[in-house]
Amino acid sequence: MNEIKGYLRDFRIDVPRVIYDCPGIKIFGRAIKSVVFSTDVSIIRNCNADAVIAVYPFTPQPVITQAVMMAADCPVFVGVGGGLTKGERVINLARHAEYQGAMGVVLNAPTTNKSINDVFKVVDLPIVITVVKEDDIQARLDAGAQILNVSAAAKTPELVSKIRKDFPTVPIMATGGPTEESIRATIEAGADAITWTPPTNGEVFRDIMEAYRKGNPHP
Repeated sequence: MNEIKGYLRDFRIDVPRVIYDCPGIKIFGRAIKSVVFSTDVSIIRNCNADAVIAVYPFTPQPVITQAVMMAADCPVFVGVGGGLTKGERVINLARHAEYQGAMGVVLNAPTTNKSINDVFKVVDLPIVITVVKEDDIQARLDAGAQILNVSAAAKTPELVSKIRKDFPTVPIMATGGPTEESIRATIEAGADAITWTPPTNGEVFRDIMEAYRKGNPHP
């Protein structure tokens, strides 16, 4: 593939190439294989992932969603609660995420099937339900979930494999882990797309600052 590069923006964070071995999920005509897990707008703006999954450990706030989507030059899956945040607030956050331009809404693992169905009734977006352990997947799908986000730490490949055996056509995105080997294991287990945690700003800065301290140019 021909590639056009710049000088300043050529310095970026690239997702592991092994991720592009997965089949991908086609949403609104766009193929998604790599999904960066971050809400850091500087990382998001300088990463070549196909999409962003913007979930974080606090109550979802539209101002954060807007900041991420303004910075991203790719689709964004927006976390709208389901754990600490429940009920009508989840519905309102999902509706607002659609109005802001989200690619999909992500519900946390504790979300009830009723809450999934309530969201399904008000948004015309894919509903992504997070799966952290063996669960009644059929009930999640019947409620309106369309994509499974498997996040079971080291057990992710095992859980993906079990789900894929029972649900051969359901789109699955899953955490790939820290190494190419763990990513490949997740893909081989049946994941369609991989969520990847990028290095932090501090980690990226470390090598740069070390070079500067030695009087060397930007690495």
